[in-house]
Amino acid sequence: MKNSEKQSQTNTAQPKAVKTNAKINIVEPAADAATELRELFIDSLKDIYWAENALVGALPKMAANASSAGLSSTILEHHAVTQLQVARLEQVFDLLGEKAEGKKCEAMAGLLKEGDSILQETVPGAVRDAGIIAASQKIEHYEIATYGTLVAFAKTLGENDAAKLLTQTLAEEKEADCLLNDIALNTVNVVAAE
Repeated sequence: MKNSEKQSQTNTAQPKAVKTNAKINIVEPAADAATELRELFIDSLKDIYWAENALVGALPKMAANASSAGLSSTILEHHAVTQLQVARLEQVFDLLGEKAEGKKCEAMAGLLKEGDSILQETVPGAVRDAGIIAASQKIEHYEIATYGTLVAFAKTLGENDAAKLLTQTLAEEKEADCLLNDIALNTVNVVAAE
């Protein structure tokens, strides 16, 4: 066998399994843990319902702290959309025969806290606006991931009307992310870099 053939065989060999002494931590479920996909779906809806309601309160603060008129108006427009999204979630709960109630979303609470930190760590102007956009896009990305999952759950469960409503919200979150990205790339980041 030629050296090049040996080298070729060596490169395609499977890596050896790595032995580890690390103990895997198995998490014990809570007494009220979900046992069915429908329960997980409803629990996830409660989570995002809390998150959207928290955003209704937080978005005006972000808009008020933005120096860019375009950024401020985009945030305020999304505030109105978020209020519609809360109402849409209430429709989803109704379709499922469930009470619309929130369960604290630790992820959103953390993202909102980070947004407040950005406001405290930046002076008013383009740099703060860039920070507001960054914080807002993190929120949008979380919402996009959540609504994408909820749509998949709804479809799997045969909840097609709920899936349609959640798909509307997913599209709105993607649009908001694109708008924020355009503002960042076309104005705010450019001014902040000067």
